[in-house]
Amino acid sequence: QADVLHTTLSLSLRKMRALCVLLLLLCGAQSQEDAPRPNIVLLMADDLGIGDLGCYGNKTLRTPSIDRLAKEGMKFTQHLAASPLCTPSRASFLTGRYSVRSGVASRDRSGVFLFTASSGGLPTSEMTFSKLLKNQGYATGLIGKWHLGLNCHNKTDFCHHPIRHGFDYFYGVTGTNLRDCKPGQGSVFTMVFRMTVFIPLQIIGVTILTLAMLNFLGLLHVPHSIFFCLLFLAATILSLFLCFLHYFRPLNCFLMRDYEIVQQPMLYDNLTQRLTAEATRFIQRNSDRPFLLFLSYLHVHTALFASRDFAGRSQHGAYGDAVEELDWSVGQVLNILDELGLTNNTLVYFTSDHGAHVEEVNMKGDVHGGSNGIYKEGSSVKRSWEIGIRVPGIFRWPGVIPAGQKTDAMTSNMDIFPTVVRLAGSPDPENRIIDGYDLMPLLQGETQSSEHEFLFHYCNAYLNAVRWQPPNSTSIWKAFYFTPNFSPEGANGCFSTHVCFCFGSFVTYHDPPLLFDISKDPRERSPLTPAIEPRFHEILRAMQAAVQRHNKTLRDVPNQLSLGNIFWKPWLQLCCPSSGLTCQCDRDRQRE
Repeated sequence: QADVLHTTLSLSLRKMRALCVLLLLLCGAQSQEDAPRPNIVLLMADDLGIGDLGCYGNKTLRTPSIDRLAKEGMKFTQHLAASPLCTPSRASFLTGRYSVRSGVASRDRSGVFLFTASSGGLPTSEMTFSKLLKNQGYATGLIGKWHLGLNCHNKTDFCHHPIRHGFDYFYGVTGTNLRDCKPGQGSVFTMVFRMTVFIPLQIIGVTILTLAMLNFLGLLHVPHSIFFCLLFLAATILSLFLCFLHYFRPLNCFLMRDYEIVQQPMLYDNLTQRLTAEATRFIQRNSDRPFLLFLSYLHVHTALFASRDFAGRSQHGAYGDAVEELDWSVGQVLNILDELGLTNNTLVYFTSDHGAHVEEVNMKGDVHGGSNGIYKEGSSVKRSWEIGIRVPGIFRWPGVIPAGQKTDAMTSNMDIFPTVVRLAGSPDPENRIIDGYDLMPLLQGETQSSEHEFLFHYCNAYLNAVRWQPPNSTSIWKAFYFTPNFSPEGANGCFSTHVCFCFGSFVTYHDPPLLFDISKDPRERSPLTPAIEPRFHEILRAMQAAVQRHNKTLRDVPNQLSLGNIFWKPWLQLCCPSSGLTCQCDRDRQRE
């Protein structure tokens, strides 16, 4: 009986222990479920240089609000855009993946969408962080620039629209802010005009004059029909050119609220104030639930603009005015978080989609690009040079991220995807490769290094550089397989083509690759040689092996930036329904 009693007591004790363990696990799980999920505010400037901000060393531009973020949070000094161009960089940011995986990487000259009536864009099969956060009950809003497509087959399918990618609310531009959108600011199509309009008209004119002279001298009989055909061809080319100049702005430069056009063409008067007001109203509407706000600024992409309160106030002309107005807007967002008591439960992230485009020069010769600090001084968006991809990266979350910290760890804007997805309590997607890594261990000081050992830098769809930070090493190696050819000859950028192209005669291939130690030579001025670096060939072999492993993970996908996908398609063109043939309306002003 004693043995039976002892056995019974042992079984009872084991059951009690198991029950206690189960209760502890349930309590832990319940506490995790009850833990408040943070609000997420993502602030992205357009074409802002890392050298434009006071917290990154600028002494002449006033950026107190962004500097405040850095003081109250953590500043990243080696934060990298996945691409030096708007469209592919933003695709990578939203998906946490290299843009070649989604097909948002061009193999031709144009690496971005220039027309709203194009059929390419971010595929609906891609999983954005906004989709995953919406599935977790977050209110999701995008204010400002999208630049990842609109329609596919007709003007009402909205297959690439932000709402189809997980945003509950959208107010902004589906394309981008081009010089052509603002009268008097010139055009990004200058080279195209020269090749398709001015040169053909000159050839036709010389041909007509030559034939007329030969006919007059009796050396050749030229039928009148030939002259008529040539004149008709010249008139057709000139008419199409004038139509393009007249209609491009209203057809491509418009503001939308959700699926509705509210201003066509877009007006620049107090535009940043309107975008900021939309952002603060979104925060106010959703202050009682977790929210994701992606405030994607039009500043400081050309055409440059600033409201009356900021115009002419900076020391750096129109560009400086735009930077300081951008900073004001950041301050307004921080203020509303303070007013609503949301600051301590909100992760704020500030960045730029890529480096400053210093090749931006207006018709008067004024430089309209920003500063990339020490990186490749004098260059512009030279693809994978540091100036094209090294961007501001600032995170603030009081009480969670230690204030006043700085890190040199190698990070990417692709890291935002896994970071915010896990903070929202969403599982990682299992059916696709995610190239980013969760930054919270780094932000909270649990580690001092990034999970990235290698980063691959693309020039559109072409891999042109690799970055490697070996474990437990302070060196950061960067190898270039090709670099762009600057033009005109002797210049420090691709001024004749506005941006540098990535193939053929536009680049120079390097065998062996150009190798730099970014930790010692951040300006990329002194390529290493076997005589300078004894491990030269060993380093390149390790990087090439990483490239081969990376290439094996790539799959053929439809090219969203093919010529067929980027051309203007009239059946996809949106136009205010009440404006007749003029495509002009201002519904926002009518509501006021």
